[in-house]
Amino acid sequence: MRPTPTLRQLRYLVATVDRCHFGQAAAACNVSQSTLSAGIQELEELLGAPMLERTKRTVVPTALGRELADRARLLLQGAEELMEVAQAARDPMSGSVHLGVIPTIGPFLLPRALPRLREAWPKLQLYLREDQTARLLERLDSGELDAALLALPYPMGDLEVMDLGEDLFSVVYPTGREAPKDMASENLLLLEDGHCLRDQALAACELESARRNTAYNGTSLHTLAQMVANGLGVTLMPQMALDAGIVRGLDVAVRPLTGASPHRRIGLVWRRASARKETFRRLGEMLKKELAG
Repeated sequence: MRPTPTLRQLRYLVATVDRCHFGQAAAACNVSQSTLSAGIQELEELLGAPMLERTKRTVVPTALGRELADRARLLLQGAEELMEVAQAARDPMSGSVHLGVIPTIGPFLLPRALPRLREAWPKLQLYLREDQTARLLERLDSGELDAALLALPYPMGDLEVMDLGEDLFSVVYPTGREAPKDMASENLLLLEDGHCLRDQALAACELESARRNTAYNGTSLHTLAQMVANGLGVTLMPQMALDAGIVRGLDVAVRPLTGASPHRRIGLVWRRASARKETFRRLGEMLKKELAG
């Protein structure tokens, strides 16, 4: 049989191509720089072509190196999925799960859900990654994440989506003033661009054309609550954040929005080809119960 590259060598190549730095790639692979360099050199000797162009300060992948790294990612993901299949067959609620979560869900739902998850499935190790939706979906597609806890609607492409329930919006405004009657005319405080909650709240409340306070864009729901308490305007807040006490102790008032119950939906998503669908379904059912309260 002709010798073939090992998964270890391919992992070293991908890490180096992604970072263009031997030291950073070695740290990502949890090996010494000399071990990583030797592994890549073995790969180059096996294939009979250079994968990297080396100078004293930089590492630049060759065209062939980039192409092989792209192919290697698929092989590595396939190898990981083989392990997942075996793990899921033994016990779907054991092993590690890398779960992405957006900042407008994680701090409010997970603190009350995680203790129950640990109690129900002590062998399941959850590794959390908090980020905005677009970046979480990129990591899910690349295999860095196994699943993600997101707010809907949002374009999901070819992902499986488990609907966990709705999260109603309320208006938060400074204490001492009259409750807002026409949100479209209010000085509306929103999260900065990139947060899906911004567009979801406006769409759910039919406020796409509302006047917005562009001078004050919040980086988090906690920031928005503080802005309202300081009289800078009003904001829209999801119920899970209110239930978690985000405005407790602040000089603000809260009023549910009238009309057709404006809300966003919460969903758990994963790759359609994932071998751990049963794991995610059970995890989703538990989160669904927590969301329902």
